[in-house]
Amino acid sequence: MTTTVPPLPLLMLEAPVRAALLEDLGRAGDLTSFAVVPEAARSRLTLVARQAGVLAGLDLARLAFTFCDAAIDFQPLLADGARLQPGSAIAHIEGSARAILMAERTALNFLGHLSGVASATACIADAIAHTRARVTCTRKTLPGLRALQKYAVRVGGGSNHRFGLDDAVLIKDNHIAIAGSLRTAVERARAAMGHMVQMEVEVDTLAQLREALALQVPIVLLDNMDLPTLREAVRLNEGRAVLEASGRVSAETAPAIAETGVDQIAVGWITHSAAVLDIGLDA
Repeated sequence: MTTTVPPLPLLMLEAPVRAALLEDLGRAGDLTSFAVVPEAARSRLTLVARQAGVLAGLDLARLAFTFCDAAIDFQPLLADGARLQPGSAIAHIEGSARAILMAERTALNFLGHLSGVASATACIADAIAHTRARVTCTRKTLPGLRALQKYAVRVGGGSNHRFGLDDAVLIKDNHIAIAGSLRTAVERARAAMGHMVQMEVEVDTLAQLREALALQVPIVLLDNMDLPTLREAVRLNEGRAVLEASGRVSAETAPAIAETGVDQIAVGWITHSAAVLDIGLDA
């Protein structure tokens, strides 16, 4: 099944692609291609998946090639969200051989990394598809790539948590410790936040959950709770708050967590540690 997610505006993609190309080109450009490849040489190459996964980042790959030569013809054969198999042809690229080689690594870096994030997300999303729970990402993202990684999470069938500290109030254990109590932290936050701002509180015991529910906290993060405790948390909640589980989640453990009845499962590694999906540029 292909997941359809609105593409990111090109304006959001141009800066990271330009920065990556400038980093790679350094101070003298592609010494190898300029020395070895004749200026007039043209090539037609194909982006090909070498393992199964979910495609994400195609627009960034296209920009990498066309920034190096606007005349390059980039012909997509698939769209972000497509389920890949080994050998799946993703796009044809035709034009200046020098420019294609100049852009190759940057294009593949973005495509492989974001497809890896989408694929990792899909592993969790597929594993819990029989439940009402959804997999969501965290702020554990690579610096400078958060918007791109969170887009890839959506492409993989997941949902996004906060994009930054200014999105919502998330009261965690250290906030509670410094404030002195969960109640004090919640009351201070409510007094300061605007009417459009959402609140979530992290708890690690059922006693804290009861206190959060009594304070009518709308979203509660159940941190590192075992399955019996999660089931009891869902029972106590009675549908009052959105419940989000987190802690040591994998594709193997996610189904049992989802089956407890929680609404969301937060997973950090799908962004900070997702394996790159192997995609190549072949003649």
